[in-house]
Amino acid sequence: MRLPWRVVTPHTAPVRTASSVPAGKLNFVPACSTADAHSLELLQDFVNRARRLFIISGAGLSTESGIPDYRSEGVGLYARTDRRPMQHAEFVRSAKSRQRYWARNFVGWPQFSSHQPNSAHRVLQRWEDRGKLHWLVTQNVDALHSKAGQKRLTELHGCAHRVVCLGCGAITQRNDLQKRFVSLNPEWTAQAGAVAPDGDVFLEDGQVQNFRVPSCADCGGILKPEVTFFGDTVNKALVHFVHDRLAESDAVLVVGSSLQVYSGYRFLLAAGDRKMPVAILNIGPTRADHLAELKVSSRCGEVLTAIQIL
Repeated sequence: MRLPWRVVTPHTAPVRTASSVPAGKLNFVPACSTADAHSLELLQDFVNRARRLFIISGAGLSTESGIPDYRSEGVGLYARTDRRPMQHAEFVRSAKSRQRYWARNFVGWPQFSSHQPNSAHRVLQRWEDRGKLHWLVTQNVDALHSKAGQKRLTELHGCAHRVVCLGCGAITQRNDLQKRFVSLNPEWTAQAGAVAPDGDVFLEDGQVQNFRVPSCADCGGILKPEVTFFGDTVNKALVHFVHDRLAESDAVLVVGSSLQVYSGYRFLLAAGDRKMPVAILNIGPTRADHLAELKVSSRCGEVLTAIQIL
């Protein structure tokens, strides 16, 4: 049943809540207003009404942990550089592209893998513990939900902390691959630039030409992060599984996603078909704003920590 109101980004009577995010962690969070009392009341009411809440999270949740996103105005990768993420077809067909990707990833991995969950991740984990959150689908590949202890979780686009062999399908840990990189490249060094959302860094092509990339230890196949690169598709069985979890739910909350990628947006379309109430917490417009009864355009950590689970 749809709720009898729709509010989009109110800006009056701002209520400032304490921030537990160090200033440096906010470098990749776009400018936004502080959530106002009316927005918080409406979101609180939305969460109170839900018995089995389905949540879909995106990069806007992890920017407060210091991980940049792609699309945020002014601070996203697309706004800061002309760099574009690796395409699936390019990775598969080009050994040079894989060498460049893995060299950059090797340099960026220590920093990327050290990021920790922020207050918003921890709130969502508590909602699971208290029975409010039925299922969480994340488009992020940073493992921060898992680090926060989330169990009712689907990583829709995979996880950068795992590596898959394109030959035999073997799954290994990314930390183990880092050790193999070190062993194969004992003298190799590179001066890193800025970190990208997928965990690699900016390097000049000349810096990567001598970098050695290992093959699968089991079959000699190509190793790839177990993530869905741009141009690839999400496994159909996984999509079906998520649709089943959505069907068991009674409300949808989007947290930190513009939903520009169809793999996540499809679940909002399905929620609309089911006449499920939808709320969105995201800085800036989303692809599903027309489906939402409530839209709050403020920081995820600030807003979620203000919501009480009764």
